[in-house]
Amino acid sequence: MTIYGWLIFPLWLAAVVYWVISALRPKQGASDRWLWWREITLRLAFFALLVLAIELAALAHAVPSAEPLAITRSGWLGPAGLLLAAMGIALAIGARDWLTRPDRPELLTSGPYALVRHPLYGGLLLALLGSAMAQSSLWLLPLLLYGPAFIQSARREEHRLLEQFPERYRDYMHRTKMLLPFLL
Repeated sequence: MTIYGWLIFPLWLAAVVYWVISALRPKQGASDRWLWWREITLRLAFFALLVLAIELAALAHAVPSAEPLAITRSGWLGPAGLLLAAMGIALAIGARDWLTRPDRPELLTSGPYALVRHPLYGGLLLALLGSAMAQSSLWLLPLLLYGPAFIQSARREEHRLLEQFPERYRDYMHRTKMLLPFLL
């Protein structure tokens, strides 16, 4: 495993630690959706530990069949994946922080929400893709499992926000991408 693969684990660990600490902060008007995010965070943390264990086993030749799961054989995949993972985790953490501020407006369109309409979802998906590139193709599994669920949740939230803020949210949708800045 390359240095880039080793650096993926502390990135995800930082995200999980931030999520746990932020979940302990008192919230005003918190909804049940935060319970879902805590569950996602715990599952991703478990998966990060699983991938690291498999990579360590492959490194030690304890599980010879795990070796092909590492896809960082190319020189550019490691640094590119690490960069994507770091950007994704930073976007998700920034969005979470922006969302939990006590003085936030009803409709968020600034901070990370000025880049994309759903920075939590987009950030986590970007981080999973980067992790797959930099560390192991096993990261594609949660990407494939959570990706459709994130997109479905984002669409459900958008429907609700269009009902609540018909003109403002429609204008926001036209000027801001859904998940990835400038792309999607």
